[in-house]
Amino acid sequence: MSDDITYWKGTVCYDGTGFAGWQRQDNGVTVQGEIEAALSRIADRPVTIQGAGRTDAGVHAFGQAFNFEWQGVPPERLRHAVSKMLEPRIRIVSLDPADPEFNARFSARWKRYRYAIDYAREACPMAARYAWHVAFDLDLDLIERLLPQFEGTHDFAGFQSAGSQMKTTVRTVYRLRMQRGEGIVTPSGYANLFSIDFEGDGFLYKMVRNITGTLIEIGRGRFEPGFIQKALASGGPFVGHCAPAQGLALMEVHYTER
Repeated sequence: MSDDITYWKGTVCYDGTGFAGWQRQDNGVTVQGEIEAALSRIADRPVTIQGAGRTDAGVHAFGQAFNFEWQGVPPERLRHAVSKMLEPRIRIVSLDPADPEFNARFSARWKRYRYAIDYAREACPMAARYAWHVAFDLDLDLIERLLPQFEGTHDFAGFQSAGSQMKTTVRTVYRLRMQRGEGIVTPSGYANLFSIDFEGDGFLYKMVRNITGTLIEIGRGRFEPGFIQKALASGGPFVGHCAPAQGLALMEVHYTER
């Protein structure tokens, strides 16, 4: 067994259903906690990991990133060993060598989230865990026309939920894009499913869910389109409708400029 310290970047896919989110907690089962427990058992010592960001309870991920220091069994066997120890809702996709200075959170340059909506009168059972069921008629054309209003650099305090203490609420959103007939895991082509991809350099607490909730309220006629600009100019906190967690997934974290 080598005593040399090595540095690693991991990518993990998980179904967030039933987890109390990503971040380790004393009174809840979390994705970070499960991975750390598996690594610690293999290393026979405490191992902590740093995630690229926190996902709330019930939020999923295809490409959550994390980093950690390692000292123990040969790292080439580590990914398989950890994955075998984790329950089926969590799978380590990749483990790659990283520089000692790499930090999954602070080294990240941009992220892509996806939010999925099932707007059939009756919910598709295969989408229930991975989409927000909205049983109302929606003006999808209007929603799609509004997406560019969020693009660019803005103070998004008006779309941040209370409870966060970020130093700045200014973020740059590169693109919002609608995909009709596509969700998170539901097969493509389901007529009453659509999703919105969010690409940006960072997102505030519940920002994606708050933007999505706003767009749905406008699309069903409860909010006027002008709500968006009022919220952007308000300075916060968010006073609209927050979309539920199960429709959201962290798809990718990128470490090179977009």
